[in-house]
Amino acid sequence: MKKVTLVGLMGMAVLASCVSKKKYVALEGDLSNTKSMLTKTQVEKEELESKVSKIEARVAEYNEKINSLQEINDSQYSSIDDVAVMSNNTKKKMRATLAKIDPSELAKAQTLEDSMNLAISYNLKKSISDEEDDVIVDINKTVVMINISDKLLFNSGSYRVSNKANTILAKLAEVINSEPSMEVMVEGHTDSRTINTEMFQDNWDLSVKRATSIVRLLQNKYNVDPANLIAAGRSSYMPLVENNSKENMAINRRTRIVIIPNLDKFFALLDAESL
Repeated sequence: MKKVTLVGLMGMAVLASCVSKKKYVALEGDLSNTKSMLTKTQVEKEELESKVSKIEARVAEYNEKINSLQEINDSQYSSIDDVAVMSNNTKKKMRATLAKIDPSELAKAQTLEDSMNLAISYNLKKSISDEEDDVIVDINKTVVMINISDKLLFNSGSYRVSNKANTILAKLAEVINSEPSMEVMVEGHTDSRTINTEMFQDNWDLSVKRATSIVRLLQNKYNVDPANLIAAGRSSYMPLVENNSKENMAINRRTRIVIIPNLDKFFALLDAESL
């Protein structure tokens, strides 16, 4: 009886031992599979991260190309009434400038060219002088003509430039120097009253002397290239109004600056508010 019991106990022990080994082997297999899956998952994760990184790089490249194309588009030039070209950036600034102009003046603009002229006139006048009544800006296509009253530049009957002209001439030189390739004509104009002195034989002399005085200052004091400057005297033969009153004669006594601007550079320089 004891022998049978002993044999039974030994059999149970062997059976228990066999079950534990099978479980161990199974667990070991599960562990191996888990490690294999983890390794595979890690590899897939790294591959996905690499793909995402490449996609992000391509997106960044496309965004850069899009921004570059936008910059090119903004700098493209288009024709306005077949008389001038301006970039899209300049058009935006022109529209912003027109919003500041008196509506009654703006209503006079019948074409895009008229609107462009109003915008340039407004910015140019504001840039050069606060004395709006003494600075008249006319534009014929892209030729800008700035008429400056002599009371802002000279004493009566003199060709010597007054100190109060420094501010205007400094700003004018800045405008001229913004585009070195353009020519600038400085014209002296007088009223119809004759002059005959030891210094001036007639109004031709006075108008030429005044023009050359301005030209010399622009060259010597404000570093304008003299190769781009022209001095001209027009005497009294191109009046703006009839010389039939003191007020009208004061209008005709003027210095006219004739320049051909690059519109983009003008707006970039003259737009004080950086629109």
